[in-house]
Amino acid sequence: MAHPFARGLLAFAALGLSGCAAFSPDSGMTTVADLTRRTINKDVAFVRTAEGADVVNEGVRRLLSRTLSADAAVQIALLNNKGLQAAYNELALAETDLVEQSLPPNPVFSVLRISGNGASEVERQVVGDILALATLPFRSEVARDRFRQAQLRAALATLRLATDVRRAYVRAVAANEMVALLTDAKSTAESTAQLAVKLGETGSINKLDQAREQVFYAETTADLATARQAATSARERLARLMGLWDDGLDFRLPNALPPLPRRPLALPSIETDAVAHRIDLQIARLELTALAKSLNLTEATRFVTLLDLAGISRRTQDPEGAPFRERGFDVQFQIPIFDGGEVRVRQVTETYNLAFNRLTERAVNVRSEARDAYRAYRSTYDIASHYQREILPLRKIITEEMQLRFSSMQVDIFALLTEARQRLASLRGAIDAKQKFFLAQSELQTAVNGGGLPAGGTDNSTTIAAAAPADGVH
Repeated sequence: MAHPFARGLLAFAALGLSGCAAFSPDSGMTTVADLTRRTINKDVAFVRTAEGADVVNEGVRRLLSRTLSADAAVQIALLNNKGLQAAYNELALAETDLVEQSLPPNPVFSVLRISGNGASEVERQVVGDILALATLPFRSEVARDRFRQAQLRAALATLRLATDVRRAYVRAVAANEMVALLTDAKSTAESTAQLAVKLGETGSINKLDQAREQVFYAETTADLATARQAATSARERLARLMGLWDDGLDFRLPNALPPLPRRPLALPSIETDAVAHRIDLQIARLELTALAKSLNLTEATRFVTLLDLAGISRRTQDPEGAPFRERGFDVQFQIPIFDGGEVRVRQVTETYNLAFNRLTERAVNVRSEARDAYRAYRSTYDIASHYQREILPLRKIITEEMQLRFSSMQVDIFALLTEARQRLASLRGAIDAKQKFFLAQSELQTAVNGGGLPAGGTDNSTTIAAAAPADGVH
């Protein structure tokens, strides 16, 4: 055990320990919190203690105590959604991988004792993986890049949840607004249908006009039932995303979507902003960097994948003589006769090329998604604004004029009812147009910052479990 080789091996291991990573107090959540606050101005919390859970629950109760806004719904989800907490658990697990990859391999201590006929032999060995120690700084650097990717993935999961909540909120409020509109329309249609029945009994209207009023009432009733079901489903989806249990399901939503902004956003450099800020692109860039480092390490160790050094101390007891001690060392290395490392180098090279092509494809798609999202944003704004500035004011004028003419007996009740049905169609169109605008606004934010799913609904980023050289180092 006192052999210089053993002492040197232990000293080498101690030197490797000096550069090891340690567990952070927050499991890497500082980066996630900073990105979330900078991107959508919201707070996140990784709940790991009962005290932390109490603080989060109190904040959620406070936000639920008043009528829910879109920002409040997003904040509740970021604090309370258990799926997001699971994503933060994955980040904590990724940190354990970082710490593990930065630790030198443990030396192996073995004791062998053989005895017989009064003689005995005791052999002690300390075996260390010299190649793993030599490549430790490089493998640790790759592991840090992987952990940085894990942090960005946690931030991406946070933005995705925020995007989903905004969409669900817009749909839920729009559905409530549609229910209120159709409830009033059904009441009016019911009164009209009853009036048509009475007029039909006196012979004032024919069966055709009477059937028209009755079918309008029947169709409005069916539309209202459909709208109520849609509103219930939209509310339930919002509740799921916010992670609400029984005591929070009675949250209050506004009766209508907020008014349109005075003017749309002007984003002349939206493509540049998207390429610079998209988190999925940052993840892909880090992946490429880590693979480049893995490729260099693989090429450097392509011929030697096993290099073990053992310090040996042997004590022999012979009954016919005095005991004696022997010291020495044992070196094991792999002879690259059949595999000269070409397979590993080719694997890492092709993986790097794959990641490069995926990154290039993602960059092209990001630019296109940003352009398309802005066009949709401007188009839906113009349409919704057209309803608010042109169609609905004109419908109001028509309604007022028709009522004046009806009062002066210039038009009959059926002309007034026909106009009411047309006005209802315009109001429904206005609600739908406003909903599409706010959904497009959310998609625009997603296109610039990330948080949506790539085409096909799956993430195409390349992920390698560990650096290739580590697979061959023992």
